[in-house]
Amino acid sequence: MIELFYLSIGKYFHTLQKYEINANDGIVFGIFLVILRQNSKNRTMGRVKLKDKVFEISISEAEILQRIKVVAEKISKDMEGKNPLLLAVLNGSFIFAADLMRMLTIPCEISFVKLASYQGTTSTGVIKEVFGINEDISGRTVIIVEDIVESGLTIKRMIETLGTRNPKSIHICTLLLKPERLTVPLNIEYVAMEIPNDFIVGYGLDYNQQGRNLRDIYTVVES
Repeated sequence: MIELFYLSIGKYFHTLQKYEINANDGIVFGIFLVILRQNSKNRTMGRVKLKDKVFEISISEAEILQRIKVVAEKISKDMEGKNPLLLAVLNGSFIFAADLMRMLTIPCEISFVKLASYQGTTSTGVIKEVFGINEDISGRTVIIVEDIVESGLTIKRMIETLGTRNPKSIHICTLLLKPERLTVPLNIEYVAMEIPNDFIVGYGLDYNQQGRNLRDIYTVVES
């Protein structure tokens, strides 16, 4: 696509020359092409800059979706006939939850809860419930859907909260898990990927609210 665009611009320059159109226009387009080539080079390198930090691709969208498919198949098998309620933890899990739900082959429902424990690139360890759960989950099979599990404190708090509402069972599903960061014992049945203790963005995860729209997952590049 970029090559075709360059070719089109080249033909346009030829037209400018042929009809003796102001050469200053050519200078403007020349500057534009330099910027375009640089942006293309940056994309090829697989790096993006968000605010004051640079990130590079570590997990491609194709790999992410393949791993989610495996998890969805396991959930569909385990939860057959149970009509599970997916409780997606906002904001980070919204893309994962959507893709996961579309890959499930069983009847299921979804709702959302918002907890906060992040500032900048590190977890504060302080958990604050922003939005509660409005659904009646008594006797229901519940699957907590997280984007990433690190210390496990958020999930532990959520399980304690849900437990007071008498669900039939509570299960944990996460896109990403950092095993070395876990500080509390958790039975995480559904894990798409285990990753090292790096700060990441993309596919719903953010750096100070930026980067959620990136289709791949990126790891911060140490300066």
